[in-house]
Amino acid sequence: MAPQLYLITPADADAASFPAALMAVLSTTEFSALLVRRGGLDGSAYATLARSLINIGQGAGCAVLLEDDAALARRLGADGVHVTGGATAVKAAVAALKPGLIVGAGGASSRHDAMTLGEMDVDYVFFGALEGKLDTAAADLAEWWAATFEIPAVLSDPGADASVDARGAEFLALSTSVWSAADPAAAVAAIASAAGSK
Repeated sequence: MAPQLYLITPADADAASFPAALMAVLSTTEFSALLVRRGGLDGSAYATLARSLINIGQGAGCAVLLEDDAALARRLGADGVHVTGGATAVKAAVAALKPGLIVGAGGASSRHDAMTLGEMDVDYVFFGALEGKLDTAAADLAEWWAATFEIPAVLSDPGADASVDARGAEFLALSTSVWSAADPAAAVAAIASAAGSK
């Protein structure tokens, strides 16, 4: 079964120029989720960027998630959060946002970590880094998780290309190779075709 696609924005996205690039990518291929990275942005700058990208992502049919900020997600009308801070932070996000909004759990670096996070009423468990290159150990974990548990696995393959393999994960997260491409929309189309997604 082809994975659903999950798009991660660059950590250094420019609020003025990035929305146009995002719209071009989202008009090429169907994504189920969009994660708006915070990077080094302060609270005000991140809120400005997030507000713009929430509108674009939701308009394209994506569930738009903010990074580690449940209060901002609720205030701006995002669909939920992606939590990178471990079990304690996930527990707090679940308490703040469930059942109405999405809580995704990142940072699962072992089977034990993944199972701990999976017991917390999360909507997915995320394997791998948000940018850079594919972590093969994370890919192995995602494959194991997807074959064993009902909670969806998101496999992050930041360096994805036309040889991409989602390893059975329900979602495939794309980032670095998309935004570093000369034509991000064309790069996404090639990856989606290889993954068997729309």
